[in-house]
Amino acid sequence: MHTLHQIMHLFWPHFIGAAGVLITLATALHVIFHKHNIRAAIGWLGLIWFLPFFGAVLYFFFGINRIQKLAKSKLATKEFVPLPPYKTEVRSEYIKKLFADIDSGLPMLAELTGRISRQPLVEGNSVQPLLNGDQVFPAMIAAIENAQESISLCSYIFDNDPWGNRVRIALTAAMNRGVEVRALIDAIGLRYSFPSIIRKLRRDGIKVGRFLGPRSFWPLRYMNLRNHRKIMVVDGRIGFTGGINIRAGSFLADKPAHPVQDIHFRLQGPIVAELQHTFVEDWTFTTGEKLEGKRWFPELDRSGDGIARGISDGPDEDFDRLRLVILGALTMARKSIRIATPYFLPDDELVAGLKIAALRGIDVEILLPGVTNLRMIKWASDAGLEELLEHGCRIYYAAPPFDHSKLMLVDNSWVLIGSANWDPRSLTLNFEFNVECYDIKLATEIDLLLDKKLLGARELSFGEFESRFIGVRLRNRLLRLFSPYL
Repeated sequence: MHTLHQIMHLFWPHFIGAAGVLITLATALHVIFHKHNIRAAIGWLGLIWFLPFFGAVLYFFFGINRIQKLAKSKLATKEFVPLPPYKTEVRSEYIKKLFADIDSGLPMLAELTGRISRQPLVEGNSVQPLLNGDQVFPAMIAAIENAQESISLCSYIFDNDPWGNRVRIALTAAMNRGVEVRALIDAIGLRYSFPSIIRKLRRDGIKVGRFLGPRSFWPLRYMNLRNHRKIMVVDGRIGFTGGINIRAGSFLADKPAHPVQDIHFRLQGPIVAELQHTFVEDWTFTTGEKLEGKRWFPELDRSGDGIARGISDGPDEDFDRLRLVILGALTMARKSIRIATPYFLPDDELVAGLKIAALRGIDVEILLPGVTNLRMIKWASDAGLEELLEHGCRIYYAAPPFDHSKLMLVDNSWVLIGSANWDPRSLTLNFEFNVECYDIKLATEIDLLLDKKLLGARELSFGEFESRFIGVRLRNRLLRLFSPYL
């Protein structure tokens, strides 16, 4: 009679084979039920069946999207903060009247964005572009110095450097004269300077929140789910948002070692309540403190003629909002699409939207940085530019220094501003905040700004990509395969 040891010795290859089949089958079923992209599903199924066990291991580490699940588990306690009632809310029919004299898809875009974002579209706003830290930081500090009631500040990066400390000193002075001050900084963004500025802020007595800091010995899982928003609201009436982080490199007049071009916006009018609303939800989730009342949400009057809507995006209940809005804008365009972004890794649907727009006769212009701070992302980005150039999109490299601007302009009438880049990290992994603006005056300013940037830019040609050394093209295409993880 065989002992258990003898049975295992005789049949262990069969047990391992059976386990391998079960693991492969279970992994294949997971792919079939959870991978909605057909190409990705077929690719993973092929890898799983042709590389038994190893294919399943690769899928476990790289194929399963844990971001939404992690976001929902981490943000399960996030409370919904209601917006105050609006006097100036408008419907998409108003956009139709506004653009009645021209062939415009903007009324349909307004309807689409309203259904996606579930946020109100409000009139009576002014949106002022501010270039680089040279204009942004003095404007922010002046607003802080004139604050009377409250200041809420959210930034991905808040460096412990000369300009970061000037902002900190202004916040401390405001707090000392009785202004309620709250600062929310992303836990990973804090690490861009050492030591981080959070100790100084807390030493000064400012209430500070760290968004989703790692609490384990496996911090890499928290490299996603970052709060990439840039929002400051003063007295609930003056708002700032856009792409600028609080760091000295953005103040070009100081000739920093690592200069960065960027653009930010000063907002007034009812739209400011939506900036505050986004901040308050993030603050309540991070700290548990609820910010309510007229100190934070005063009644807001008209401050201009612009129509705007805030769009919160993230891997939680706001998942995929911004990407769908961008796809809608590409579809609704009638004449022109102009894009500026520092990181350009659009997914297949966005690439198709850009190609179809160009083939419809829409003028599609894409401005990318000529010099970059992340080489691998640029190499992966370059691998996808040939396809767009071949279908009629025009692509430019901006003159140095590194251009961190994030803009989208459609038909010289609709402007998208905010913190998001055209890459998977912004559109699927991080928390972002953007504002759509139906504002001819603002659109004209952005159009002129982009014209000025293009004067110093270099236009790319399809031929220069074709003539590149095959090793460079291979490197770029291999990196492109990893674009969801860059």
